[in-house]
Amino acid sequence: MRTARSPSAARGRENPWRVCFRRVLRHRCPQCGQGPLFSRWARLHERCRVCGLIYRREPGAELGSMYLSATVSQLFAAGVFLAIWLGTDWGWQLSLLVSVPLVVSFCYAFLPWSMSLWTAVEYLHDVVNREWWARPRL
Repeated sequence: MRTARSPSAARGRENPWRVCFRRVLRHRCPQCGQGPLFSRWARLHERCRVCGLIYRREPGAELGSMYLSATVSQLFAAGVFLAIWLGTDWGWQLSLLVSVPLVVSFCYAFLPWSMSLWTAVEYLHDVVNREWWARPRL
């Protein structure tokens, strides 16, 4: 006979990767889930106010988020181009008039998400390598 699991028991067996990504998508610390990642739009805090996890440990630590943002933005731009090219009979002027602001807005909006996701990737890399400062708190 099956018994109902308590929420705390289910949380104890939860995948640390899933927990970490859920936290950063809410713009929270990947380790404790409490402290905010950003002090303002796309400005990453130096460290978590709650658990002390350092978000940027070295110069250029956010380089990966730049590549992630560029890749996703280029894929979005290609999708917009294909949608306009295949779905409309607009000329190139109207296509540019519509697509450029759309793509630039997407790039601007996606930047904090790419920074959050890259913070999670770096943190999980440290957890897998058993770095002393990276201790998941589920």
